[in-house]
Amino acid sequence: MTTRIEARFAKLKEEARPALVTFVMAGDPDHETALEVVRGLPGAGADVIELGMPFSDPMADGPAIQKAGLRALKAGESLKKTLSLVKDFRQGDAETPIILMGYFNPIYIYGVDAFVADALAAGVDGLIVVDLPPEMDDELCLPALDAGLNFIRLATPTTDDKRLPAVLKNTSGFVYYVSITGITGSAAPDAAKVAAAVERIKRHTDLPVCVGFGVRSAEQAAEIGRGADGVVVGSALVSAIEASLQPGGTPAVQAVTDIVARLAEGVRTSRLAKA
Repeated sequence: MTTRIEARFAKLKEEARPALVTFVMAGDPDHETALEVVRGLPGAGADVIELGMPFSDPMADGPAIQKAGLRALKAGESLKKTLSLVKDFRQGDAETPIILMGYFNPIYIYGVDAFVADALAAGVDGLIVVDLPPEMDDELCLPALDAGLNFIRLATPTTDDKRLPAVLKNTSGFVYYVSITGITGSAAPDAAKVAAAVERIKRHTDLPVCVGFGVRSAEQAAEIGRGADGVVVGSALVSAIEASLQPGGTPAVQAVTDIVARLAEGVRTSRLAKA
């Protein structure tokens, strides 16, 4: 059975363009506003949505996403409420893939079997759990795959050819290439190095390869999109939500969708620039 993620990338391949993958934090700055932000993403040009699961110790995230998670937790967001957000989103959108991204601890506390069942029922399509290495696939990856969820794994600049097969073994949907060594939002990616890394990964897998960490502008998105199957943007969006909370700030939904529209334009013109 083809998942929404697989169907979306197949469609984009026919259109000869990369995906724009957008990340926002569930519950940031509050549950209701976050739901409206997520509802606005597809219309602004997002092809795939990553939804952060707030956690108090987000070790892979930079300051912007750390603060987003803390705002969400302070506003009362929980994993159960995050699943309800997905369910509410699905009432108006049956096609846009939704991926939950975060850490294993909240899922472990929730209960793996219950979480997988509830995530499927809510309309979740895939998982990115950054602190579960391939050696721990029995914990969540395999139960998720067996249930029909895609499990997306991260590859990094330090993932060499010896390690890569283990990373790819049970990966599905797409491969998420972390373009920098470090935390989210900490530096801009080097497009030439990223293109070479994507090409190397593609020698090992037929899965799409999406690139994230450090992409903030339409120009960067276009540059990365020339070689990648997707461009992931997160810190720029959660920073816009943070700015919306300041006196006189642009409302969160408008702030985020304006940025996504510009990024989408960059992504959609990336292959034209290549040609």
